[in-house]
Amino acid sequence: MNKKDLLKRVVKQVDATKFDSTPIIDSMREMSFTSRDTARAADIFKMMLEDKDCTTILTLAGSTSAGGCMNVYADMIKYNMIDAVVATGASIVDMDFFEALGFKHYHGTPFIDDHMLRENYVDRIYDTYIDEEELQKCDATVKAIADGMEPRPYSSREFIQEMGRWLTKNAKKENSLVELAYKHDVPVFCPAFSDSSAGFGLVMHQHANPKNHVSIDSVKDFYELTKIKMAAKTSGLFMIGGGVPKNFAQDTVVCAECLGVEVPMHQYAVQITVADVRDGACSSSTLKEASSWGKVQTTYEQMVYAEATTVVPLIFSYVYHNADLKSRQRYAWAKMLDEM
Repeated sequence: MNKKDLLKRVVKQVDATKFDSTPIIDSMREMSFTSRDTARAADIFKMMLEDKDCTTILTLAGSTSAGGCMNVYADMIKYNMIDAVVATGASIVDMDFFEALGFKHYHGTPFIDDHMLRENYVDRIYDTYIDEEELQKCDATVKAIADGMEPRPYSSREFIQEMGRWLTKNAKKENSLVELAYKHDVPVFCPAFSDSSAGFGLVMHQHANPKNHVSIDSVKDFYELTKIKMAAKTSGLFMIGGGVPKNFAQDTVVCAECLGVEVPMHQYAVQITVADVRDGACSSSTLKEASSWGKVQTTYEQMVYAEATTVVPLIFSYVYHNADLKSRQRYAWAKMLDEM
């Protein structure tokens, strides 16, 4: 097989506004196991959106954007469901920004010779393929953006804001999460920003500009997100996967306490994960366990043990068709951070 044979069938990003999952979620509410958990997660997400004092934070880990949920997360910003995003660099750069440049993800299979894929410069995410040459163009674009910025330390949020600004004039695919976040002043944080195409691009930028260059200040990331938590009256988390994004968002409660500011624990929390609890992690603890650390209130929390691409479109569609989103305030937290 050659590269052309491998990269033929494009992964289609689901548009969950085109169907109404209400009858499915309503049926799941009367069932058991993961179905009932999924319905309760949808109810909690709706509750946090209709709480007029609640700032909502989306955390993204894993490859669900490449797997077909990319437009769902962008639509969460477009339709005013999300006020801040904390994600892996891969979710934001290698997937969302990558497709905004006009590139695609492709249907593949895990039952293949990976050495052959490497010979064809094709990267694999389980059953999904990416063109490595296109990823390198993504790296180079990040470098070009950094080359045009004032040399100084930036939070990842500030740098991603510049990526969004760049997309408003150069995007091949409109309405990416990065572009919509920029347009709606929704801050996007990547605590491990260098673990992505952004890392390669920024290393190339620093290599070419050893004395005066852009750098990423992860401490500023943490401080900025904590400022949002301190300014918000209450908060809710909608978490895909776990790991660094989940823990980063939860830790803002503890960080505020370290700064001498008493803030409430996250009042609402949903986590969708396939991680196991028996190794003491569950991709950064269960939500009930997080309560012992003073991070999450357990009144409205729900773990959903499911592969996220199977339930996220259903939850989004239910909330899209049932929550009162038009009267919901847009917090524009990025504007506040820019003015500080």
